Amino acid sequence: MKQPKKWKMAVLVWLVIYPTISLISILLGDWLGQLHILLRTFVMSIILVPFMIFIAMPQITKWFNKWLTQ
Repeated sequence: MKQPKKWKMAVLVWLVIYPTISLISILLGDWLGQLHILLRTFVMSIILVPFMIFIAMPQITKWFNKWLTQ
């Protein structure tokens, strides 16, 4: 199978990360705002990384497979 171009993968990662970070900030913003910046980014990354690896990226790469392999 042909490897996708890195810039295409970067676009897909951004397409998932941006709304996910926004949603986390909306849902947990008041609570996260009370935390020290290092703890805040730690909590965000604990949520974001597993979501990206196990849920979002497998799904979005399926949806965009044809575009990725062109």
